[in-house]
Amino acid sequence: MNASWLHRLCARRYLACIASVGFCLGPLLFGASAQVPGQLASQAAPIRFGILPIGSAAESLEQWRPLLDDLRKRLGHPVTTVSVSSYASLSNAIGAQRVDIAFLSGKLAVEAVTHQHMQVFAQFLRSDGATGNVAMLVVRDDSPIHSVAELLASPGRWRYARSEQLSVTGYTAPEADVFAPHGLNSDTFFANVQVGDHQSNLLAVVNREADVASSNNPDMDLFHRNFPGEAAQLRVIWRSPLIPSGVLVVREGLAAAWRRQLTAFILAYGKGAGEAGARERAQLSRIPDLGGFVAQNNHVLQPFVDMQYALLRQEAEHGQWVSPQARQARLVQIEQRYQRDTQALQGH
Repeated sequence: MNASWLHRLCARRYLACIASVGFCLGPLLFGASAQVPGQLASQAAPIRFGILPIGSAAESLEQWRPLLDDLRKRLGHPVTTVSVSSYASLSNAIGAQRVDIAFLSGKLAVEAVTHQHMQVFAQFLRSDGATGNVAMLVVRDDSPIHSVAELLASPGRWRYARSEQLSVTGYTAPEADVFAPHGLNSDTFFANVQVGDHQSNLLAVVNREADVASSNNPDMDLFHRNFPGEAAQLRVIWRSPLIPSGVLVVREGLAAAWRRQLTAFILAYGKGAGEAGARERAQLSRIPDLGGFVAQNNHVLQPFVDMQYALLRQEAEHGQWVSPQARQARLVQIEQRYQRDTQALQGH
């Protein structure tokens, strides 16, 4: 392990420690008071923005800071951040109504829309113009694993670094497209499974603490930016079909006037001409692989409902059951959930 790599890793871990209290620090970062007609903005309830961590929570906070500061200035109203270190923590904050607007990946967004009173209003537009990302399985360049077939040929041999189950690219896509079609579950297929954020998982492979990691193209781009030497030691053995990009959701109970202003700001951000537009595009470029936002609604989440449905069916069909009746009961439950979630998305 060379000194520069260790220095960067220690710095990342220091930032992660700071991020662990990001929810408490959010009001200090973006909650500066500004005048609004008839009252001080600091006396009004702030708009709370939830940030899904790409890389570490601290990195995500730094990436979004300029855009959110522009939002605060445009609204003349406090904007605080709900900065968390895990998908589950953000989902819990949304469920507790502590978030007004949030950046979410597909599976987390489905939960927010179908059970937590949120609505999709915008989707990420990648810097290359695409509205989707690609999930990946990654190994060291000197690994004996050169393909998915070679990976699957040795159950119980390899160590896996993956993301939380709420992560589409870090869990659901590899599970649905690589493991479940062969009647496998990654948690029992591998000799060891560790769960972490995408950047930590890639570092685990580089450092020979894991043999394969799940990832995606934005996080791989970020890893190349942060650790170019280490990134050169990685090789991709599997890529998924295009998966719809992350979305922005807004709380249904947020005042209509705020929702209109938020939507107008987000959809116009980075699209202006002249020096102001160029500055906003530079702010967007701080967020990995983000070129802007396009208007969208809940219907964009249907592919994630379909993916989860296919995965659950495959797991039920290949699983061990005490009786055929138990398997059939599980399949009926999966079908009912699929219909319920689909109806919830189509209802808005």
